[in-house]
Amino acid sequence: MPAVIYIFSLCTFTFGLSEFVVAGLVSSIATDLHESIAQVGSAIAAYALGAAIGAPVITALLTAWRDKTVLLLTLAVLAIGSVVISLAPDILTLHGVRLIIGLGHGVFMAVASNAAIKLVEPERAGRALALVWLGLTLSVAFGVPIGTFLGSYWSWRVVFLIIGGLGLLSTLGLVLLMRRQPAPQPHERPGIRQSLSAILHRELLMAATIALLVSVSTFSFFTYVSPFLLDVTHLQVRTLSIAMLLFGVCSIFGNILGGYLADRFDTERCLLGALATLMLNLLGLYLWSDSKLITLSLIGLLGVVFFAIVTLSTLRLLRLANHYIPQSSAVASGLNIASFNLGTALGGIGAGWVIIHIGLPYIPLAGATAALLAMGVLALQMRVAMPTAILKESR
Repeated sequence: MPAVIYIFSLCTFTFGLSEFVVAGLVSSIATDLHESIAQVGSAIAAYALGAAIGAPVITALLTAWRDKTVLLLTLAVLAIGSVVISLAPDILTLHGVRLIIGLGHGVFMAVASNAAIKLVEPERAGRALALVWLGLTLSVAFGVPIGTFLGSYWSWRVVFLIIGGLGLLSTLGLVLLMRRQPAPQPHERPGIRQSLSAILHRELLMAATIALLVSVSTFSFFTYVSPFLLDVTHLQVRTLSIAMLLFGVCSIFGNILGGYLADRFDTERCLLGALATLMLNLLGLYLWSDSKLITLSLIGLLGVVFFAIVTLSTLRLLRLANHYIPQSSAVASGLNIASFNLGTALGGIGAGWVIIHIGLPYIPLAGATAALLAMGVLALQMRVAMPTAILKESR
């Protein structure tokens, strides 16, 4: 693999840490800023909203720029923004800067994912994409627990200073290892209107809908995994960290597995099988929620399946984009990133409604329903001969 793809992975690790570490620092930040936990917790939603907007829209506006220039710009936003957060005097500053960094996160993931598969042969595209996303899974598995510990031992502000330092290190690696591309020729530059219209392409919207439903399915359960384990499965509080670590470690394996499957087998059939596994996994969490061992095992499997699907669905959407709108393929990648982030937010909102009106034990059923819908959308799209042929030709 080209060395720069490993730098992409370091970058996604840093962005992922910036997004998710707040979950482990909520209490510390709330105490320091004299705000409620709910106010601080909404900083996660602000970040996800920024990523959902930034990935397709800002990527479309910058589509005529060199990839390296765009990536360096987003890393500058991450590094400077993290330092500003470490000095934040109030909750308004925290939310505003988090939104801006989220915009950069969405653009980076869109452009880096698209750039990575162009740097390797088609038969290694899945593994290249898995490496880009590996940094994100590592941030969930190890970065967040370490950041939470450092925040409790020193200060949450120190954690964001460290993130700023990692952003600078990532920037240096990108400057040294990513070759400068020639400026796009006028005929190669899609107009802004053309790039924005790519977001509304029918085939790509259907593929993005699958990504959205997968994220809704997973996070309708995972957003409330702690109360589910404590109140439904009756785990001890100290066991929660084991469940989180299990999900994170298994997500690394799922990321790698998704890349391997995409390179060796038919992407659509693998994706359909993974969606069926996700649905059965969530049904299992509902049926055997009173079994501690089975529930913990299924949470680990959820990490494997979800991140395998992330890789498979992202590569599938990019292959479709490279056929239908090759000059705007980065925009399509952004559409995929936006779908996952929007699905994360909708999953949490939907599960909250289920908890209020039906009950906490039923949130896995809500997730299983979303997974079933995703299977239906994929099956409908697979009935069209053209996309299937495209995906097979791309391998």
